[in-house]
Amino acid sequence: MTPAEVGEAAQLACLLEASAPKPGNVSPGLRFHDTSYEDFLASAVAIGPAMAGAGEAPLGATVQSAIAATRRLTRANTNLGIVLLLAPLCRAARRSPGADLRAAVREVLAQTTVADAVAVYEAIRLAAPGGLGVAAAQDVAGMPTVPLREAMALAADRDNIASEYVTDFAITFEVGAPSLRAALDAGRSWMEAVVEIYLGLLSAVPDSHIARKLGPAAAELIMHRAGDVQAAGGLRTPEGRRAVAALDAELRDDRNTQNPGTTADLTAAAICVVILRDGWHSARESTSG
Repeated sequence: MTPAEVGEAAQLACLLEASAPKPGNVSPGLRFHDTSYEDFLASAVAIGPAMAGAGEAPLGATVQSAIAATRRLTRANTNLGIVLLLAPLCRAARRSPGADLRAAVREVLAQTTVADAVAVYEAIRLAAPGGLGVAAAQDVAGMPTVPLREAMALAADRDNIASEYVTDFAITFEVGAPSLRAALDAGRSWMEAVVEIYLGLLSAVPDSHIARKLGPAAAELIMHRAGDVQAAGGLRTPEGRRAVAALDAELRDDRNTQNPGTTADLTAAAICVVILRDGWHSARESTSG
């Protein structure tokens, strides 16, 4: 893929993820107290140049550049998790064109450096996500002394995105992307397919963003609620659609404390994988029947 195509894949992934009416998240007509749908659109545009250049710039520099570009357009943390996931995918697509994408991601992750960790830590501080707390080793407030993948391994037991870095994106490649591909092949629209895989991811893995704010028990409860929604049929049945709406209402409060933000990030990564693998036209044609 060309740099432009890779950048477009990343932007499309962000736009499709933000536009789908996923329970508990920002979407058209629904905002958080500090973030609007338009903020996510601006963020999607912002990261395009950095992702297009992911094959030439170091991984950490790509993350840092994307977050800096986002902060020029938005004040809230709209996409740190997404950028951390999309940067290795885009680098892999550019560095190993025509290769198996997951194998290429594995190689990218195996080659991370201390300099990558330094740049990513700076990006995290710039994005200023809430609720990170303090780590016993390699805390983001300090200067990392180990390669990025090793630093991520220290947080893998409590953060879904860090876990992806040490499992070669297991959730993305084994759960999210296959589910999305299947939904599109079944003729679901992009918006329906995105909501479906989001619910599938939420029911498969406790959301670490919720766990960080409310504790593991809350994340487990919401995981089981998403499973109930799926069992009711999700968007495919009247009962399921009512269950989706009820879950959305349950997850919304004035401070967004139950927002499954990490699941939304993983959803964007799955979308990006499908577009990188199949191309936008091929992926889109599946929904037109």
